[in-house]
Amino acid sequence: MALVLILAAGLWGIGVVMGTPTRLRWAMIGLLWLAVIGLHLALPDGHSLRMATGESAALWLLLGGFASLVLAYRAGLRRLRAKAKARSATPESGAAFSTAELERYARHIILREIGGPGQKALKEARVLVVGAGGLGSPVLMYLAAAGVGKIGVIDDDYVDASNLQRQIIHTDSRVSLPKVQSAGEAMQDLNPFVEVHPLQRRLTPDIAKALFADYDLILDGTDNFDTRYLVNATAVSLGKPLISGALSQWEGQLSVFDPATGTPCYQCIFPQAPADGLAPSCAEAGVLGPLPGVIGSMMAVEAVKLITRAGTPLKGEMLIYDALYGESRKLALKPRADCPICGTNR
Repeated sequence: MALVLILAAGLWGIGVVMGTPTRLRWAMIGLLWLAVIGLHLALPDGHSLRMATGESAALWLLLGGFASLVLAYRAGLRRLRAKAKARSATPESGAAFSTAELERYARHIILREIGGPGQKALKEARVLVVGAGGLGSPVLMYLAAAGVGKIGVIDDDYVDASNLQRQIIHTDSRVSLPKVQSAGEAMQDLNPFVEVHPLQRRLTPDIAKALFADYDLILDGTDNFDTRYLVNATAVSLGKPLISGALSQWEGQLSVFDPATGTPCYQCIFPQAPADGLAPSCAEAGVLGPLPGVIGSMMAVEAVKLITRAGTPLKGEMLIYDALYGESRKLALKPRADCPICGTNR
């Protein structure tokens, strides 16, 4: 057997010295392998050549099969990369991906439901995230990682040490900075190909409509009902889909509200804010550290689905996740005719 390996190494070395193409070198070794198999099949047991080349053809057949599998796997990878590159060229828009972007988004591009067209849609998408706290942290990180072209974030708060238990976009070195500045730095560090638009101020009715008009999709990660109702009303008035999430201690929920497609809005489901004390904030009631990551990541998933038109978004449904017992359930949601925001009788 050693003799055959030495011959193979010699053939490869001669090919390298002579500048023979790699495929031809592999073909030479393949011919050597076929010759060895032929010897073992043609010569009787105990022949000196058979003894010098491993005695049995079985070992060489196994080796050849393994090599064939490896070569087939590598050829398949090359075809996938070529396919991904071809699907991502987007000549119709002129917004071709750079080589670095192709490598970055390769795992998206090979997904049948996303592919090159879906990644192009992500690159051209404009998404606004309201809140850079617990839910906003994973949402912003995953939108940036996914390659959403323009990401806006509005929040008037500053990073506090008490945030770091769950708001993973911020770091200890950025305590006391505005949350939108901290989040912007993290997103640009993660993906320099995205455009980040931070706005450090509270969302108010006088700016909401003009701000939302610049974006295709709104995500609400706020923790107070006044802002949630404002976000919902503004999104409905402009016909923008809204992805909304909420947290409480061990439980989280999310849904996609898009009355323009016949599904309910946020106020259809929550007609009025609960009485004081019935829905305490995270600061008052506490919240499990990883829970915002779970719900925020799900919100980012819904955003990617909406942008790329993949799968079935959570329109007309609410997903509720109970982390304490590891359970999740879905509730069907219906629009209300008497809803003051989107109802037909308003």
